[in-house]
Amino acid sequence: MAGDRDSGAVDHALRRLRRPDPTTLVAIGVFLVAVVVFRATMLPGVGTWDTAENQTVPPLLGTMHPTGFPAYALVGWFANLVLLPVGEPALRMNLLSGVLAAGAGALSVLVHRRLGAPALVAGAIGLAFVLAPITWHIGVSADVHSLHVLLVVAVTFQLLRWEAAVRAADADPDDRRLRTLADRRVLVAAVVFGVAVANHALSLLLVPGIVAYVLLTDPGLARRPRMILAAVGVSIGVATLLYLELPLRAGPFAGPLGYGHPETLGGFLEIVFARQFQGDIVGGSIASLVAAFLELARAQLGPLLYVVPAAFVVTAVRHPRYAVYSGLAVLITCVFAATYANARIDRYYLGPLFFAWSWIAVLCAAVVERLLGDSPTDDAAVGVRVSRSWVPVVLALALLVPTAVAFRDRWSEQDLSANTLPAEWLDGAFDAMAEDAVVISWWSYSTPMWYGQLIEGRRPDVRIVDDRTRLDEGLGEVRDVIDANLGHRPVYLIRLDESEVLALTGRYTIEPSGGPGNLYRVTGRTGSTP
Repeated sequence: MAGDRDSGAVDHALRRLRRPDPTTLVAIGVFLVAVVVFRATMLPGVGTWDTAENQTVPPLLGTMHPTGFPAYALVGWFANLVLLPVGEPALRMNLLSGVLAAGAGALSVLVHRRLGAPALVAGAIGLAFVLAPITWHIGVSADVHSLHVLLVVAVTFQLLRWEAAVRAADADPDDRRLRTLADRRVLVAAVVFGVAVANHALSLLLVPGIVAYVLLTDPGLARRPRMILAAVGVSIGVATLLYLELPLRAGPFAGPLGYGHPETLGGFLEIVFARQFQGDIVGGSIASLVAAFLELARAQLGPLLYVVPAAFVVTAVRHPRYAVYSGLAVLITCVFAATYANARIDRYYLGPLFFAWSWIAVLCAAVVERLLGDSPTDDAAVGVRVSRSWVPVVLALALLVPTAVAFRDRWSEQDLSANTLPAEWLDGAFDAMAEDAVVISWWSYSTPMWYGQLIEGRRPDVRIVDDRTRLDEGLGEVRDVIDANLGHRPVYLIRLDESEVLALTGRYTIEPSGGPGNLYRVTGRTGSTP
């Protein structure tokens, strides 16, 4: 009898291998389509601003700007080794973002399936999500948010798997194995969340929703403090372990490029808590914030934006615990992002965009169930069953219409495949600088010069003094650095605003460098004071 059972299990496994799960095939399809699109529109080399930092620091396993992003640095370091045959490190890090963003789209298919959407509908939603402007944008150049959105989807997927295990354990309380399985799954979710926190502090905004979801799904967990402490401890432990990358690579195992002084307690806390950006929280009228949010949401979802409120209501009815979790996550993240002014803040809406699509998935599941009703089982109803099988197909195609209509414009907007301007700027800047030069730079242009110097090995004689360098090394203001080097070394100047250069002309003679237009050479003093 045991042999028969074993033989049956083997036969079942072989049948599954011969007939792959449709959901898996759809998820793989979404991943492949996304990778192809991202690769075709990908930045071919080095970028500027944070992009160039993301291309430089991970291959060197250095330390990044606040909040440090150690998980991304470690993943990037590993990916740079794995993708060694692909090309230069800049392209490898760009490709990593494409793979991570495509992975988020593929994994979202599994989330939508767990929420009841048919496989094709889940695939259509996953594809629409991954080809939305902000997701597409992070998939074509090196960006920490590509790992962030993948981890948000992964945390959600693990929570849903845990909920399914809890339901099974509640249905059969005598089977201790089911409760053990549920406990293991909540610990897995805790591990993933710990990695997410170590990648981007934005993940902390999920905490209220996660706590509410966990307590609503398994109220008995409140009477198991050891399990709660274990889950919390695992998350904190994983995040802490990953954050050790900062002090280790800035201290005893110092890398060639670091930000701040995370090897000291004060410097570590300054970076982890992003104290330099805390002044970027701004106010604004409710009307203006809502208008800006709606404009952004319309660009991502198109006409389906107007379906989202109804989709959330349906989600609240069908999956109330998930509605609480995702609703709190969207509300808190959107309020934070709307009041935070710092560069491309639209990337902060990646999580809310994913959750909005998941609500649409639940709505679609309800629509399919309503249209199909009870499936006929007699042989005479085969034709009816075949006609009903087209319902998910038609719905999936309908969901992709807004993406298809906007696809050409989005391609044009996100296409960086011919963008060689950063590389050309870098070539021009290095060629224009005299030997043993000092360049007093600004972040957007310091980062590609770091890449050229530390990754490509070019111009090791050039001293790059960024605004952060001045702060970390106590070099003073821009004019202090000029005074310390003028007459000893060739001095060059790059500023964000040309008015900053003009403000220095009363004190120094400043001329075009002969290179890029924003690179100036300081040739002497005027004899007057500013």
